Amino acid sequence: MLDARLRPLVDRSLDGAGAWLSGRGLTANAVSLIAFGCGLAAMAALALRWDLAALALLAANRLGDGLDGAVARAAGPTDLGGFLDIVLDFIVYAAIVFGFVLGRPDQALPGAFLLFSFMGTGASFLAYAVIAAKRGLSTSLRGRKSLYYLGGLTEGTETIALLAAICLFPGAFPWLAWGFGAACWITTATRILAAWQSFAER
Repeated sequence: MLDARLRPLVDRSLDGAGAWLSGRGLTANAVSLIAFGCGLAAMAALALRWDLAALALLAANRLGDGLDGAVARAAGPTDLGGFLDIVLDFIVYAAIVFGFVLGRPDQALPGAFLLFSFMGTGASFLAYAVIAAKRGLSTSLRGRKSLYYLGGLTEGTETIALLAAICLFPGAFPWLAWGFGAACWITTATRILAAWQSFAER
């Protein structure tokens, strides 16, 4: 919901750093993998109930996720880079929830519902992007991307806010998980409706 407004601001703020890193030989894919490592470390920290350490590692992951795009814009985007960017993001989103539940097994039910809900948003997002590419559709509302970005109530910005809230307010996890999971299903439903309207044979 907020990505289209925030993404251009984030991109502009990181473009200078991305050009600097690219000029020193660091590739966007390397930045993506470093950020991914930070995300997996955040999962491990949550499993150990080191919640503030997890928050710091999540912040490093998100910074890296922004920088890889900035480096790609400086050096030229690639299909592999676009693939890694979205796949590693989705894995980290799930990893944070999984790490939290590893450290707090009594929260397995709301955690499972949240991961179930992530499947709906992730699958609807990627399936729409595949068909949009097949039909030659494109959008620049969320910046220049390697694939079609279909919006919704729960996009990247909202998901990152949720993951940060989980680290900051672990006691509120059931409310966060059930509430955000329900919002994810609203997103999934609107994406299915959008696909029905856009792709139905006439």
